[in-house]
Amino acid sequence: MTRQQGWSAPVPPPRPRKRRKWPWVLLVLVLLLAGGCVALVVGIGKEIGEESGREITVTYEVTGDAKDVTITYSTYGDGHASQNQVTDVDPPWRKELKTKGFVKGGTLVVTTGASGGTVRCEVTADGTTRTATASGVVATAVCDGF
Repeated sequence: MTRQQGWSAPVPPPRPRKRRKWPWVLLVLVLLLAGGCVALVVGIGKEIGEESGREITVTYEVTGDAKDVTITYSTYGDGHASQNQVTDVDPPWRKELKTKGFVKGGTLVVTTGASGGTVRCEVTADGTTRTATASGVVATAVCDGF
């Protein structure tokens, strides 16, 4: 017996594979996030660079009726701190210093002597003014936080 081979219907072409879109969407999101982070870091670096190069004037002032006061002032900036002391001063007293660096500041401490009296300290730096007053024998006024 002979078998006949029959003809069958044509084989349809294979279906095109459906491409998934989510890997591409995920890739775009990752690239946008990375670009945003880079832009943020560059912006912060620029601001830090500008602030660290900006110079400010720090003004220390002491007034009052006390005699023979001791004045201690410190300033930090330019990556270092400096401290100075002046003794046996009769107010008024004033000192101006220039400083720069990312971190700037300092302290002014005024102490009355054995004869007592009243003293007032004032520090002005970068538009900020701090004041303090002290009265009595060996009384101390401290101006800081600028």
